[in-house]
Amino acid sequence: MSFRSNNKSGDAPELEDQRPPLLVLVGPTAVGKTELSLRIAEKFGCEIISGDSMQVYRGMDIGTAKLPLEERRGIPHHLIDILDPSEPFSAADFQALCAEKIQEIHARGKLPFIVGGTGLYVESVCYGYQFQEYGSDEAFRERMSAFAREYGAEALHARLSAVDAKTAAKLHPNDERRIIRALEIFEVTGRPMSELQEQERGDGKQSPYRLCLIGLTMDRAELYRRIDARVDLMLEQGLVEEVERLLKQGLSRDAVAMQALGYKEIALYLAGELDYEAAVTLLKRDTRHFAKRQLSWFRHMRELQWADVGEQPKNTELFKEICAIIAGKFPCDLEYIYS
Repeated sequence: MSFRSNNKSGDAPELEDQRPPLLVLVGPTAVGKTELSLRIAEKFGCEIISGDSMQVYRGMDIGTAKLPLEERRGIPHHLIDILDPSEPFSAADFQALCAEKIQEIHARGKLPFIVGGTGLYVESVCYGYQFQEYGSDEAFRERMSAFAREYGAEALHARLSAVDAKTAAKLHPNDERRIIRALEIFEVTGRPMSELQEQERGDGKQSPYRLCLIGLTMDRAELYRRIDARVDLMLEQGLVEEVERLLKQGLSRDAVAMQALGYKEIALYLAGELDYEAAVTLLKRDTRHFAKRQLSWFRHMRELQWADVGEQPKNTELFKEICAIIAGKFPCDLEYIYS
């Protein structure tokens, strides 16, 4: 295992900084965040905040790899099972709720600990993004949906590439909902979504928190093997039945929640649009593509220190190194926690 950092400055931590501490663990799906996060939380007196955009939804347990209550070792977990799948949820919603939870956890003398893989959600909290409302154009969205049905996903994606290449590069051609939203923002504002997001981020501004950001990575072939094994396990645990139940309860296939990995692919199978083997192959492929995009996003996060976990995410030496980094960032706070 080895560590490297996205931080180019080499600055030492500011021990007199009065901002609340915030510990963050990110990484691609299936890299081993969950088990490691529990060990870290036990050692440092953390309360965990889920940084996964889909774990907020009740009844979506298998496909989101939600840790069952009985396996959480008594560690409080927040922003899990707070909404029905029919309700919308955005990065701005997550940012606001997460900020509240961080304050509450800090007030209890515990260390707030975000764990997850939804890059925009996590980064919006770390750096205080200023989200703007760009308006909507329902008629335009309907035209783009019709365009996609007639000409295909690749043509819709190419249309976005022509006006916003940066955003298009981050989105898979099958992510129709987000592609159409990016096109809609360009239609309404006349400016690319990527340009507007750069203004929201305010790159270079100080975080509202004292951050300790750790990212997990591993050999790409091993990660893909673990992804395939995770999909197989989800299917054994009843992913098909979970998706079928949600659809029978009236959840639309167009709902935001049903665009999550695992749900949209299995919904295609249940609708008879794909056979089972094709749906599973698509799910594994889409998950590998998603992991690749996660890694690309995290590589641009400031102050992130990478831990290469190799094939052993439970490695004792790795855990010691991570603990040393955390203790070095928050020495005064950890004395308070254990006092």
